[in-house]
Formats: sequence, structure tokens, C-alpha cells
Amino acid sequence: MEDQMDIGSTELGERDGLPDALSVLLKEYPRDIWETSPGFNGLIRFWLDRHMMFRRLLGMLTTETEKRLDQNTDPMVFKERVSRFGSLLVGELHGHHNIEDAHYFPVLAKKDPRITRGFDILDRDHHALDGILNRYVETANAVINANAESTREIGMFLQETRGLELLLSRHLIDEEELVVPIILKHGAGGLS
Repeated sequence: MEDQMDIGSTELGERDGLPDALSVLLKEYPRDIWETSPGFNGLIRFWLDRHMMFRRLLGMLTTETEKRLDQNTDPMVFKERVSRFGSLLVGELHGHHNIEDAHYFPVLAKKDPRITRGFDILDRDHHALDGILNRYVETANAVINANAESTREIGMFLQETRGLELLLSRHLIDEEELVVPIILKHGAGGLS
């Protein structure tokens, strides 16, 4: 059960950020100083680049789907892009989340007990995203297997893509605002 000091839900899709109690390090290390901080290292840059890749892939899939609905893309080219970029997105997200859950989060949670609960929230996000990604794959497969002129499946895929984009954005922002400050304050020891 959630701690009663939290206001609002901590469930993905219901929250608009992490509870204030978990933002203690973000106040000390706000986003606008991350890149100039002495602890901003290759690991942080690599990790943030991965997050940017996920955002770009989703943005590209949204744009390509909108173009297809407007009939500005060849149906077979669109299907190939959904297959290639959708597979890349889902596979990379699963791998990224597995590494975080199995290694990064347990190490980081020990560095500052004030924000340990934040890693529990992020772990729950990963489990929620697993189900969403499974549905996303099913919707993508429906597009790939549909009649080339059918727009029903494309519309459903666009809806799923936009929904995933919204939820993943919330998760990535919260994750960044928990993880980067803790590494800046306590270092990356134990993560490599």
C-alpha cells in the first residue's frame, strides 16, 4: 500500500510526476545543471541517449502512421517501417528495462534510502509497460497483416502509438529525475 504522505496516485498513467518526497535530490541537482555537473559522465550520457532514442522512435512511428492515414506513404513502405522500427523500439525497451530492474535500480536504491520507494514505482512502471508493449505489438502486427488499403488497423495503431508515447514520456521523465541526481550526488560506483 502506498505511503499516506503521497498525494495522488503513483501509478503510471495516473500521475503527473513523482511525489515531492522523492524529488529531494532533484531539488539539489535540477535538470538545468546536469550537463555541467562534475559527475555527469559517459554512463549518464549513454543512458539519456537511450531514452532519447526511444522518444525519437515513437515520434517517427507517430509521424509515419499519420502520413499513411493521409495516404502520403506507400502501404508496403509503411508496413516495413512499422515492422522494423516497432521491433527495434519494443526490443530495446525490454532490454533496457531488464537491465535497470536487475542491476541498476537495486544498486541505485542503496545509495540514498530517501528515494528507494521511487525505484519501486519505476519497477511497477516497467511491469505496466510490459502489458502495454504486448498490446502495441499485437496492434502493429494487425497493421502489418491488414489489407494494404484498410485504415481501421492504422487508426488503432496510431492511437496505441500516441498512448505509448504519453505513458513512456511520463516514465522516462520520472526515471531521469530520480536516477541522474542520485548518480550526480553519489557517483556511478557499482553500476558498470
